[in-house]
Amino acid sequence: MTLDPQGNAPEDLSHAGSVTDKAIEYMIEQGIAPISVASALLGGALGLMARTMEDPAIARVLRSALASVESGELHEMRRADPGSAGPS
Repeated sequence: MTLDPQGNAPEDLSHAGSVTDKAIEYMIEQGIAPISVASALLGGALGLMARTMEDPAIARVLRSALASVESGELHEMRRADPGSAGPS
């Protein structure tokens, strides 16, 4: 992902996020287990990164995601979402 000079994500990131949210909502409505949805999305994301990014860039993305988990950022998101299923 390339940031603009102000450090903002590209305009299409919001669109991609909205499409992904709708896909997740649809799969949950279809009765697909959240762990299956998450695993499929993660697998798809890893496959896309493998086809379009160099390994060091993939490692940076994964380290950033891990840092979000370890810092409690995702826990905060879970607490902010009253409909969250909580930890599995």
